Amino acid sequence: MDCPVRGCAEFIIAERRNEGGHMNLKDAIEGKEYIIQQINTDDEELDAFLFSLGCYSGEAITVISHLKGGCVVSIKDGRYNIDNQLAEAILI
Repeated sequence: MDCPVRGCAEFIIAERRNEGGHMNLKDAIEGKEYIIQQINTDDEELDAFLFSLGCYSGEAITVISHLKGGCVVSIKDGRYNIDNQLAEAILI
C-alpha cells in the first residue's frame, strides 16, 4: 500500500484485522513474519501441494516482495512465487 504518512499501512492493516479477524497475504507487510491461521481453498490437490511446501496452519510465513500478479513468500527454507488468488486464500 502506498501511503504518504509513516505507519499508515500498519494502521490500515490493524483496522482490517479488528474488523474481520484475519488478513490475507496480499495485505501483509514485506519482511514481517506472520503465522498462517487458515488456508481457504476447496482444491484438495492444492492443499496437499501447499502442505508439501510447509504452507499450513501454524507455520510461519514472510512476504519477501509484492509483485503485480502475486507475491514472493518465504516458508521454512524456501522461497516461492504465488499468485494473487492464492495469496488471498492464505489467511494470517
